[in-house]
Amino acid sequence: MPIADLFPAAEAVLTLGPADKAELLEMLSAEAAHRVEHRRQDILQALIARESLGSTALGRGIALPHARLDWLDEPLAILARLDRPIDFEARDGEPVDLVFLVLWPEASSESFLPALSGICRALRDNQLPRQLRQARSAAEALAKLQAADDPDPDAQP
Repeated sequence: MPIADLFPAAEAVLTLGPADKAELLEMLSAEAAHRVEHRRQDILQALIARESLGSTALGRGIALPHARLDWLDEPLAILARLDRPIDFEARDGEPVDLVFLVLWPEASSESFLPALSGICRALRDNQLPRQLRQARSAAEALAKLQAADDPDPDAQP
């Protein structure tokens, strides 16, 4: 699934100021619950269960908390840019300041890993994380995310 489809609007980009990982997961769960009109606690429990298997921190200040949910109808993705980096138990020891939350319907699980891989592939280029950190607005960050799908935006069809 293209990044542009996962993050279709500037509302998918938040600026948050959690004190720690637990508070961040609470904040993300509350925001996701509001968007999908479901109980925050169900989302939080799914994220905590996934984190208990091992940190979803990717390194270089980026985390990708995710969960598959049997009651979810459509994928939901949120990018959170943190006011200050927090410990996310990353293997490289770097604190996290960019967080990509991905919630996925269990019924569409075959497209779940390709979607996560697409995000990871886009983030391999050090330029995208830097651009997301420097974006002055949610709309600008969204434009950078969507441009990551098109490696040559000047190419003619």
